[in-house]
Amino acid sequence: MSDQKGFTTTILHSDRLLKPEFGALHQPVHTAVTWGYDDVRGLVDVFQNKAKGYAYSRQGNPTVTALEVKVTQMEQGMATVAFSTGMAAITATLSSLMKAGDHIIASAFMFGNTRNVMQTFIDLGLEISFADPTDVNNFKDLLQENTRLVFVETVANPATQIADLDGIGKFCEENNLVYVVDNTMTSPYLFRPKKVKASLVINSLTKYIGGHGNALGGSVTDTGLFNWVTFPNIAPVLREQIKPALLGITQIRKRGLRDGGGTLSPEAAHSISVGSETIALRLERACNNATALSEFLNAHPLVSKVYYPGLIDHPQHDRASELFRNYGGLMSFALNDRVDTFAFLNELKLVIKSSNLGDTRTLAIPVAHTIFFELGAARRAEMGIPDSMIRLSVGIEDIEDLIADFQHALEVSMP
Repeated sequence: MSDQKGFTTTILHSDRLLKPEFGALHQPVHTAVTWGYDDVRGLVDVFQNKAKGYAYSRQGNPTVTALEVKVTQMEQGMATVAFSTGMAAITATLSSLMKAGDHIIASAFMFGNTRNVMQTFIDLGLEISFADPTDVNNFKDLLQENTRLVFVETVANPATQIADLDGIGKFCEENNLVYVVDNTMTSPYLFRPKKVKASLVINSLTKYIGGHGNALGGSVTDTGLFNWVTFPNIAPVLREQIKPALLGITQIRKRGLRDGGGTLSPEAAHSISVGSETIALRLERACNNATALSEFLNAHPLVSKVYYPGLIDHPQHDRASELFRNYGGLMSFALNDRVDTFAFLNELKLVIKSSNLGDTRTLAIPVAHTIFFELGAARRAEMGIPDSMIRLSVGIEDIEDLIADFQHALEVSMP
């Protein structure tokens, strides 16, 4: 019998590998803030990275560790650090690894909050260049002597552009650059960035991994592919204490989590861990619903454009088909000029007007007026975001009910 188990089987039995107390099937919720040692030398060894253990929950907790192990297995990585949110994971990763004067190449289509935090780092002395990630040549043109890191998302939110993930991975490998891929929109069930040579994988655990809209969380996973010995920004004290393969992820844990303080609570870790067990079931249903809904909207006369990689006319449809297990639950569409966007949304009865993604329920939000409002009209135009764009996070409802809800709202909105 093979030791290699399937995706869901591995997740379901992950906690048992850590042998929870009393044969529990899930790692219990450990609410302790600190741990005591009978022999102080044991505490010293934990502080000096000579032994595994727990000293203070800001940088480690058994319940959070169990989730980190599970995410590492999902991403087929080497190690994971969990954070209180996905944005905390992004901020901690960049602040831990970059120094003033370093250069980053990043996607021009990044999620609004990620773009905002990039601007904060620019204000603090980092150089960051933004380019269309759908063609690796756009990134090659921006390579500098001080380039250290490349940051992209698998699927852009909200216009669903698919980055040239494989091409960018080869570019990073050739130039010894840290390749950071935000896998939130696809999740490790639909795509594993390790196969395109990603160095670090970001996930907002709030979204598809947790999946129920009841817990915030984020993570960064080291795939084990990058040679951290060659990275100039590793702290000398870590080079003396830590195995070479663990230098990057340890610096993120020490500087980003311990010092940054974006700690995931054990209660949230437990909720996300249990929610993750059904990710394959939820995503298969959500993807099927999104495909059917995109086809319905694409054929409707009041819809001017649908943004969904599963549609044949999507610019990166072939790339998405090659890379991903399915096309995801994220989609957007634009209404034509004759329809009042707010009035249309208010006619939706089943679909919830909300800002989250990856929930079991279908959520809709007017993009230009909310999550991308702060970027301004000019920047939204550069990103291909019209004022009438509506982003959907498609859930697991019965598809007949979803289509009926949209059909009703569109009929009422007829001029």
